[in-house]
Amino acid sequence: MMRIKFSSKINFLLRNPLVSTPLCHHGHRFPTILQPKQPLQNGGVPSRIHISALPLRYSSEQITPDRNGNDPLHYETIEDVEPIDLWEEEEEDVEPEIGDGGDGGGIVLQSCPWGEQALSIARDVLLPFGADMELYAFKTSPRGYIYVRLDKLPNEYGCPIMDEMEEFSRQYKKKLDEAGALGKIPDDLALEVSSPGAERLLKVPDDLSRFKDMPMRVSYIEELNSRNIEKNGIFFMESIDAESGSCVWKLADVKENRDPAAKGRPLSRKQKDWRLRLPYATVKRVTLYLDY
Repeated sequence: MMRIKFSSKINFLLRNPLVSTPLCHHGHRFPTILQPKQPLQNGGVPSRIHISALPLRYSSEQITPDRNGNDPLHYETIEDVEPIDLWEEEEEDVEPEIGDGGDGGGIVLQSCPWGEQALSIARDVLLPFGADMELYAFKTSPRGYIYVRLDKLPNEYGCPIMDEMEEFSRQYKKKLDEAGALGKIPDDLALEVSSPGAERLLKVPDDLSRFKDMPMRVSYIEELNSRNIEKNGIFFMESIDAESGSCVWKLADVKENRDPAAKGRPLSRKQKDWRLRLPYATVKRVTLYLDY
């Protein structure tokens, strides 16, 4: 990434489209040129879109909370220090989990004293976007980073368009600046706004109905000869039985489920009629399947 000098306030920067930017795609990181365009439609696979605001950064030792009267969260920042020009990288080897503030969604504040305030501001900024847009994930870091993932419910993959992400980033930056000027939060936070991406984890059963028309990769536990064996398959969700706490799956007509000797022919009648009933508790992981 280019080295750029910023002021001590949060500054909006759409990453230079000529700079190689790491995006997540099917759980792997690889260099991709970020282009400000709409999410792919008609079967295209959307990578997660990133927008970053990179301010002049300070080390954690230089951000010190100072009590100001009755305000328990008044912050002062030491000036004239060297900027940290590398974005904080999340741990790549950690398996995503539901509620982790990343691919698993949810809210994770990591004991940041300013986290609740930053979250409240984000929710206020999101209100004018209407009920179609939600916070998929929100995470704060003790080093002063805010990670936001926006979920657009009507979109097939949940991806907002670039204009919506830019507008949210502008408004959120403005509100964070105002709160920082009042000493309610540190005034040198770094912000990343992104879409959830196709690698999001789906909640069982909450997300299943929403994506029922898309094939999903399902990892589940099956008891075989008194042993628990983990299996996985590419299925469509057929039905949910809330009373019994289970869901019924059928094979998706994708290459991975077809007989290699069938030379591209669709599933057999026996395969089409096959069903798998899984209690919620036996489902370990569900993600969207896009290789079809």
